[in-house]
Amino acid sequence: MPVVPTLWVAADDPEASEGLRRGGVPADLASLLARRGACNVEDARDFLQPRVSHLLPPTLLRGVDEAVTRLVAAKEGNERVVIVGDYDVDGVTGTALLEATFRAVGIETTSILPHRLKDGYGLQETHVERASARGARVIVTVDCGTTARAPIQSALSRGIDVIVADHHLPGAEFPKQAVQINPKQPECSYPFDELCGAGLALKLATALLERLGRDVPLAPFLRMAALGTIADQVPLRGENRVIASLGLQALPASSGAGLKSLIEKSAIKPPFTADDIGFRLAPRINAAGRLGSAEDALELLLTRDESRAELLASQLDDANRERQQYEQKVTDEARSMVFERCESLGEVPGLLAAWSDEWHKGVVGIAAGRLAREFHRPTVLLAVDSTQANATGSGRSLAGIHLYDFLNRWSGRMQRFGGHEMAIGLTVSIDELETLRAEWEREAAWPEELLVRRYEYEVDLENAGDFDVRLFRRLLRLGPYGNGNQAPLIRLSGLRATMVRPFGKGHLKVLAQDQSDGRVSLVGWRWEDRRDVFEGVFDVLGMAGWDDYMGSPTLTLVDARAAGAGASDHHPDAEAMGNSPTGARRAE
Repeated sequence: MPVVPTLWVAADDPEASEGLRRGGVPADLASLLARRGACNVEDARDFLQPRVSHLLPPTLLRGVDEAVTRLVAAKEGNERVVIVGDYDVDGVTGTALLEATFRAVGIETTSILPHRLKDGYGLQETHVERASARGARVIVTVDCGTTARAPIQSALSRGIDVIVADHHLPGAEFPKQAVQINPKQPECSYPFDELCGAGLALKLATALLERLGRDVPLAPFLRMAALGTIADQVPLRGENRVIASLGLQALPASSGAGLKSLIEKSAIKPPFTADDIGFRLAPRINAAGRLGSAEDALELLLTRDESRAELLASQLDDANRERQQYEQKVTDEARSMVFERCESLGEVPGLLAAWSDEWHKGVVGIAAGRLAREFHRPTVLLAVDSTQANATGSGRSLAGIHLYDFLNRWSGRMQRFGGHEMAIGLTVSIDELETLRAEWEREAAWPEELLVRRYEYEVDLENAGDFDVRLFRRLLRLGPYGNGNQAPLIRLSGLRATMVRPFGKGHLKVLAQDQSDGRVSLVGWRWEDRRDVFEGVFDVLGMAGWDDYMGSPTLTLVDARAAGAGASDHHPDAEAMGNSPTGARRAE
């Protein structure tokens, strides 16, 4: 495995933290809050206590008023509205939210979700044809449609109005006759441009109910939007943080048969965290769409039949286990291909690319993310379809490398291309694969500092005993954690292991103490082949977690090294916990 140089760096103390301390914010929270954008005590209070009043009026979004007017006309004219969503959690939850709302206000509606293997991503001509056959007078897209110029024009030519609610980066010129709800469109002045598809569905549904003089059922809306927001890994700051926080608080009170069955099948208990969604609920909702059709996931979220909900939850659980097997196959085989490529080139290229006709294209994105973390390089993996003479895949990037902008230079040679800074999707001809990879490798010359794995720790404890319940609860107040609000990294130094015990599939449980006899519990997911680091005196970086069995805090390991060492040679399995913002096990 190529070595990735790693640095441990103490986070800076922002200027605003001193003002927060003077305003009465506890010292150990002031710096943490200042780094998360709190400039004064009011900001800090708002961050720690998200409220419904922090949600922005939906009508500030360009296109919402026009969309609501058209939907009200559809209701009054008994016109059919067809919703076209995406097959991931964001698209499915947004679709479920809108379908339930439209039905509740008397709009005749039905939904279409793309089949990943047959249709690929987004609004397609086939969906327009299906909507037309169902008598649609309006198509509403969720989490797709921004770049679907040709299908939108086709719908318009059939006399079907189109409303696009999407958060992906605008591409080709958008048809002027269609309505676009996208905070990233240049003409939109909405104060927050990071809402996901489910967040936009929340806004559109809220605006529709308000126009009709109906009460807005915020709790179920927030539950559904939080699922999409957390699963889609949009930045958990601003309005997304409010949606995620309030949605998590509302999740235990869910009365929906589908969500209740899914929660039970996922074996999670309140209080729920972002990890419970990201690594328990979301993978099960995603599984159906990754392997084929997401229709079962949508039905689960909408059904009121408890026996049907239990059956669907079991089916999604089975599909998730199957997805895990496919994902492991792609990850292992792609890793071997990357090794061979590095040996052939004599170096690790700036961008990794691999493909196979034996891979399931529903899981290549997850595998690409895992390899991007392991090798610390942007990674593109593609599943080859020899019958179509093309390959469809996904790419995942690193912080600081805008993968969409980089690959967009070759979009003219791709059959399909889209995405954003950290993730892209593409379809290319088989004949182009070798040439494109060579060009990507040649042009991917990133600044050296981006190729160093940098861990910035925010809490440096002098005594292991200071990692206690009090600190855990204080850090918990900064959640929900995720992209844009990572869990604080904690550093402990000068530890000696008093117990190292393997468990599960390659995991480690470590008990350690320092020279002052301070004691700490550590857990390393997939760390069994790193146990030699615990033979002497060592330092660790980790995230605060909770041991349900022991009823006490535990530090989830992110990295470890011999005590007093400088830059650390990175071991890839240190990334086995992936993007888990709270250091929870990536069991899914």
